[in-house]
Amino acid sequence: MTTKWYVGVDLGGTTIKLAFIDPYGEIVYQGEVPTNTSNGGSEITTDIAKWIDGSLEHLGETKSQLHSIGMGAPGFINMETGYIYQAVNIGWKDFHLKDRLEMDTGLPVIVDNDANIAALGEMWRGAGDGAKNLLCVTLGTGVGGGIVANGNILHGVNGMAGEIGHITAVPEGGYQCNCGKTGCLETVSSATGIARIAKEFITDYPNSLLASESENAGRMTAKLVFDCANKQDECAIKVIEKVTYYLGFALANLANALNPEKIVIGGGVSKAGPTLLEPLEKAFQKFALPRVVEGVSIVTATLGNDAGVIGGAWLAKTKN
Repeated sequence: MTTKWYVGVDLGGTTIKLAFIDPYGEIVYQGEVPTNTSNGGSEITTDIAKWIDGSLEHLGETKSQLHSIGMGAPGFINMETGYIYQAVNIGWKDFHLKDRLEMDTGLPVIVDNDANIAALGEMWRGAGDGAKNLLCVTLGTGVGGGIVANGNILHGVNGMAGEIGHITAVPEGGYQCNCGKTGCLETVSSATGIARIAKEFITDYPNSLLASESENAGRMTAKLVFDCANKQDECAIKVIEKVTYYLGFALANLANALNPEKIVIGGGVSKAGPTLLEPLEKAFQKFALPRVVEGVSIVTATLGNDAGVIGGAWLAKTKN
């Protein structure tokens, strides 16, 4: 009897990552297709179906080799029905994703939020290392998150659990967030937020390496901040201290409530490694209960862009 594969699908604003994955979480075959957001994203499920058929043909396999599809999508999702209320970047509003994809592929489908499936991927095959209680935080253009409790994603009453980026980190006088609130963690700990804080700091440190490097580059980026901090630039170090203070504060409060075994930091900003993690540990320990600190380790994500497809396969394997 052949071992069936799961299809992991990770839908992003620019590309859809897809993979056939075996029951042990190993990628058998993978690829990507551009995200077609024209016509309100109505072609997306057809594009996924075409990739599946084409890839099976390429591998000399039939559809009977596939068990089911687990898919991560951005936006607000009804977990029971796989119905997308809204996904702004894709153009979906009131979109029957699960039904449409099942119709186009002839396979059972389960859908979850993209940040949630990345958390499941890291739990199963990545930095989570099998930990059944973990927090996953993605620091990219925005701040995403997923909470795994006893091996299951926490969804909450209407699918909004794990919106870590919208925890209030600056209660008064914070920056405006896209969600409509001010002072969200996303406004200070995302790549965009780090660049914004750095721009303010260089007015006080006009002779810093960060000031001159950003002027040479013609713009400020989070990567520049970490590069300058690695060269011991005082201004850049101060920016990172401020950013990790807010992030440590938010994560410690979450950890005090959830008592996780692992906090996995992913996304582009996590590439900074120890330059980010060391001050983050310090801030975290300041606000977390000592016993909570004892039980947890803060680690960087290891699966990179594969976290979503692997998490999608885990979802298909355990929920279908």
